[in-house]
Amino acid sequence: MSALDRYVVLGVAQVRAPWFREVARWATSAMVPMEFVKAMSIEEVRVRLRTGRSYSALLVDDAMVGVDRDVVGLAQDAGCAVVVVDSGRAVRTWSDLGVSAVLPSTFDRDDLVQVLAQVATPIARHVEGPAVSAPRTDPDGYRGRLVAVTGAGGTGRSTLAIALAQGLAADPRYHDVVCLVDLALDAEQAMLHASPDVVPGLVEVVDAHRAGTPTVDDVRGLCWAVPERGYHLVLGLRRHRDWTAVRPRAFTAALDGLRHSFRLVVADVDADVEGETSTGSLDVEERNTMARVTLAAADLVVVVGTPGMKGLHALLRTTRALLAHGVSSDHVVPVINRAPKGPGARAELTAAFGALLDLGPDQQLPSPVHLADRRHLDDAFRDGTRLPDAWLAPLCTVVMGLLDGMASRPDLEATRPSDGLTPVPPGQLGSWSEEP
Repeated sequence: MSALDRYVVLGVAQVRAPWFREVARWATSAMVPMEFVKAMSIEEVRVRLRTGRSYSALLVDDAMVGVDRDVVGLAQDAGCAVVVVDSGRAVRTWSDLGVSAVLPSTFDRDDLVQVLAQVATPIARHVEGPAVSAPRTDPDGYRGRLVAVTGAGGTGRSTLAIALAQGLAADPRYHDVVCLVDLALDAEQAMLHASPDVVPGLVEVVDAHRAGTPTVDDVRGLCWAVPERGYHLVLGLRRHRDWTAVRPRAFTAALDGLRHSFRLVVADVDADVEGETSTGSLDVEERNTMARVTLAAADLVVVVGTPGMKGLHALLRTTRALLAHGVSSDHVVPVINRAPKGPGARAELTAAFGALLDLGPDQQLPSPVHLADRRHLDDAFRDGTRLPDAWLAPLCTVVMGLLDGMASRPDLEATRPSDGLTPVPPGQLGSWSEEP
C-alpha cells in the first residue's frame, strides 16, 4: 500500500459499543492506516453510500436494526466491503447475506488490519471514484419455472392467473409443486380465494429473505394450500402502501427462494415497469420493483387483454412496454380474454393485433390465445371450487407446450438441478424384449 493510500472505513454500531470507540482511537492515533467515518444509523449509512464517495469497508454491529440484504448489496455495489462485528446477539448466517468478513466483538488492531488487507481496497488520497470490490458470485442450484401473468386493469388477469395455476397443477409432473404468488400492488387473490386470514403473505416471505436464506420448508410454511385446485398460494400486500416494506434485493431473493421451493411459480403481477431512467424518480422504480424484477426474470409472460378498440389498445401498449423492458418476444404469450366465439371475429382480432404491433422480421410473437367469456365464475370463487377445466384448457395447453419446449434449450441448463444427474428423454436408452 502506497504512503498516499489509506482505508476509508464507514462504521455504525450500537450506543457505547466498546469496539467502535477503539476503532476510532486507532484511526485518530494512526495505529491503523485508515480514515474512520462514523454513522449514527443504518439510514445514514444508506445516504452516505449513495453520495458517490469511495469507501473501502463498512464496519457494522451485528445488532443494528436494518442490517439486511439490501444494505449489504448497496455497499457492495458502491465497491465497499462489508465487515460484521459479531457479538453473538443476532443469530444469523452472515455468508447468506454476502458479507465480506466477520470479526468477533473482541477483535484487536492486528485482526482489523488483517481483515482490511483481505477484503478491502485502499483509496488514494487524491483519487475520487468508487473502489473496486471483488466480483460476487450467485449460488447455483435448482430454480423452478416462472410464469408471469400481467395486463391492464379489468382484463381478468387475476382470474387467468388462478386458471393457469390450476391447469398446470393438474399435470402429474407438477403435482403439489405449483405456487401462485400475488405480486400486484392492489392485491386481490386473498379476496378471490376467500382467505380466512391475510397473514402470512408476501411481506412475510420477503422479510424471511432480508437477513438470511430460509429453507424450503420455511418458505412453504409461509404459503397457503389450495387443495381444491392443487396449488399453493402466497397472499399479496395487505395495503397498497405496503410496497415500501418490499426492498428490491430482498424481493429478488424472495422470488428466487420461491423458485427454489416450487417447480413452477405463477405470478399475478402489474404491468407497470417504469423506472428511474424513464421517469427520473427512484421512488417510482422502487414502487414498481415487483413488476420490473418478475417480468424480467420470467420464463414466460402471459399478457392479458380484451376485445374491442380500447382492450386491443391496452394489450398493444402493455406488450410494447414489456419488449422495451427487455422481455424477449418469444417469451410473450398474448391472451384475449372474453373473446367472441365466432372464428371470423377472432381472426380479425388476431390480424389487427399483428398489424398494429408490427415487430418486424427479426422478432416473432405467438398468435393471441382466445378465451371465451365464461359465466358463473364468481360462483366458483365464492364456493372455493375448481374453475371449469374446458374453459382454461386452451391457455394451459399453449403455456405447457412452450415450457416443455424450453426444457431442451441449452441456455437454460443452469436452471436445472446441479446434482450430477442428467434427464434422459424416453426412447433414448434403447429397448429390450424377452425373446433371445
